[in-house]
Amino acid sequence: MLQITEEEFFRQPEPESNSIAFVVKHVAGNLSSRWTDFLTTDGEKEWRDRDSEFEPDKADRAQIMEKWEKGWRVLFHTLESLTQNDLAKIVTIRNEPHSVLEAINRGLAHVSYHAGQIVYLAKMFKSVQWKTLTIPKRKRN
Repeated sequence: MLQITEEEFFRQPEPESNSIAFVVKHVAGNLSSRWTDFLTTDGEKEWRDRDSEFEPDKADRAQIMEKWEKGWRVLFHTLESLTQNDLAKIVTIRNEPHSVLEAINRGLAHVSYHAGQIVYLAKMFKSVQWKTLTIPKRKRN
């Protein structure tokens, strides 16, 4: 995301698609909701307004990125607090039971999916100016 401009951060390729800002807000909301009081409350919190994550609002990029950072802090704090004994415990996400390990895997898959969307959009916006995040084409050595 450091490679894109402010305008690109908020750009929707077409009216029904998501901007990077929308995806960032969604991941932030998901992380905060799922990982707050992880062992004791449902992962879909009443205070979360999921639909608003996919709508324009008055927040600027810095405010959205602060929500992103907060979501990751919640996740890492929760993961650091878990013990081996917690892995077999059951938690709920949208009233569905999951073992802690299943919930972690579900969260990993969800965030990976959206990280791919962010990279895809950013790469599309930057075109030939994109600086690859991995090994550049034809440069394996």
